[in-house]
Amino acid sequence: RERPVCHSDSSKSPSEEPDPETPKPVRRLNCSQCNKSFKLSWNLKEHERAHTGDKPFHCSQCGKRFPRSQNLKIHQRTHTGEKPFLCSQCGKCFTQLWSLNKHNRIHTGEKPYHCSHCGKKFRLLDKLKEHERTHTGEKPYHCSLCEKSFTQLAYRKEHERKHTEEKTYQCSQCGKRFSRSQELNSHERTHTGKKLHHCSHCEKCFTQLGSLNKHNRVHTGEKPYPCTHCGKRFSRSQDQKSHERTHTGEKPYHCSLCGNDFTHLGSLNKHKKRIHSGVKPYSCSHCLMNFRLLNNLKEHERTHTHLTMVAVEKI
Repeated sequence: RERPVCHSDSSKSPSEEPDPETPKPVRRLNCSQCNKSFKLSWNLKEHERAHTGDKPFHCSQCGKRFPRSQNLKIHQRTHTGEKPFLCSQCGKCFTQLWSLNKHNRIHTGEKPYHCSHCGKKFRLLDKLKEHERTHTGEKPYHCSLCEKSFTQLAYRKEHERKHTEEKTYQCSQCGKRFSRSQELNSHERTHTGKKLHHCSHCEKCFTQLGSLNKHNRVHTGEKPYPCTHCGKRFSRSQDQKSHERTHTGEKPYHCSLCGNDFTHLGSLNKHKKRIHSGVKPYSCSHCLMNFRLLNNLKEHERTHTHLTMVAVEKI
């Protein structure tokens, strides 16, 4: 009797019997609005609320609504005062885990955010973005009352107080009022003479921390502000901006008396003093004639030199 012929597994068609060890492709769920894909249906539903605006989770305390239950839980801690995330180093508590993680960098010294222009490191992403604007010149915060723009929101708010004339901080010595507490503190040192910020390299002292930081660059040689056109570096941002005008040709300082424009404020002030004030600070040592410009004086003095040479030749 003939036995039936046995076929080995290798002779089977792959379409008939798939290998059990080969993982099946995961079927992903696509959003009908933006084609973003998700593995789980609840992830897709949660995402779709971004398109529909649906907020099914509401706070029983104030009625505020949220698209995700996790957002509601975090919000409810503002009512209960619950702070479940504890810092093991100092005991400070936080309502959210990401706040604890940011805080921990104070203890670890970690600065994960690097400036792509100068390499300076920062603990917080917001601080990096603020710093990078000193390189790019970007000013995303616009005053709603005039055309001025600012690199930081705090600077815009400070500026807008000038329009509203809101000056809530008053000097107890002279009565002068200020829009910021820092300005008041800085001003009061003009009465007390206090210079709280000491240079560790020399004996110089400063009333403001910003002034000390600028001064320190004299010792360190740090020049964190590069020209975006030629790469030349500067220790102060105002020097960088002033230099870049030699490339752009920008002349932001306008003389209201004659219409001339200038690249530097100092040049405008000199122009007003010499041209419009009538002051002639340069005197001829030979005849006491006065001149507004040094070049004009030098040109005039050559006439004395020429006359002297002619007189000598005649002798």
